[in-house]
Amino acid sequence: MDRNDLTTRRGYLRATGAGVAALSLAGCVGGGGDGNGSDGGNESGGGGGGTNGSGGGDGGNGSSDNASDGNGSGSGNESGGDGSDGNESGDSAEQETIVIGSDIPYKPFEYRTNDDELVGFDVGIADAVFGEQLGMTPNFKPTAFDTIIPSLNNGNFRVIMSAMTINDERAQKVDFSNPYFTAYQTIVVLQNSDISAKEDLKGKSVGVQKGTTGEGAAEGLKEEFDGDLTIQSYDQIPGAFSALNNNQVVAVINDNTVNGQFVDENSDIARFVEGEGEAADQGKNAPPYLTLTVEEYGIAFRKDDDDLKKRVNEAIATIRDDGTYEEIYNEYFDA
Repeated sequence: MDRNDLTTRRGYLRATGAGVAALSLAGCVGGGGDGNGSDGGNESGGGGGGTNGSGGGDGGNGSSDNASDGNGSGSGNESGGDGSDGNESGDSAEQETIVIGSDIPYKPFEYRTNDDELVGFDVGIADAVFGEQLGMTPNFKPTAFDTIIPSLNNGNFRVIMSAMTINDERAQKVDFSNPYFTAYQTIVVLQNSDISAKEDLKGKSVGVQKGTTGEGAAEGLKEEFDGDLTIQSYDQIPGAFSALNNNQVVAVINDNTVNGQFVDENSDIARFVEGEGEAADQGKNAPPYLTLTVEEYGIAFRKDDDDLKKRVNEAIATIRDDGTYEEIYNEYFDA
């Protein structure tokens, strides 16, 4: 897709196409859980998509409390992304290219179609914010989630857009834009599982993605269970889903939108653990399943990039006000 052709937001949405591609278990990355898992928390959530019954986040504003971000480490499965310093620009007559670090795939936020086209909610927001509002050409550079912040600070790209949860630990290393998405950490199990509450996970093994807030939520449960929980951490979220399908773990803890797409596309074998949880405790508009956290995603910047952060915040406000945000949201999540 030629980003220079995206002259209108509706043109962009037509170019990306409606709906999201199906997640194939056959293509899941094994990931080899090491049972340890890096601490951190990211969003967690690999790719899921439009979240029928997943709640899909409210795309909302809200505070940036405990967020975990929803992505896992890409472990270098994809190459690409031009520009080593993240500050590419051509001659003065050409549009500036902004290089964006992202853990790909993390469906429905960033993933490739069967035709190798990069699409997703983050991709659409990047086109609207950087392309339409700031006159830049977005160029996504695949990067493992558990190394993505050091890569940003080493100058490998200009910003991070990777379903990244805003939290205090990350905010010590990077600056964040205003929130552009609200998500929840959730639990998915097989349909025939006897797990009906988070307490049923005690003594069991769960799958997460390395470096995500899903991993952080699992670490919180492990502490709550006095250490009686085994955490299997995978490089990317499809590895955790594959482990669940193969009975190597009894549950996957991840972002609701990513878990939701997995459930939607595998409703004969998978389901959410139901209940209320953190969203209800905070008085949020709780989705119809158990929530372990309430999180918000932001675009991450190096600490010295104040001017770009200011311009991006203004652009986010503009696309919310003019309806662009809602159109992109409705392409990937239930309206």
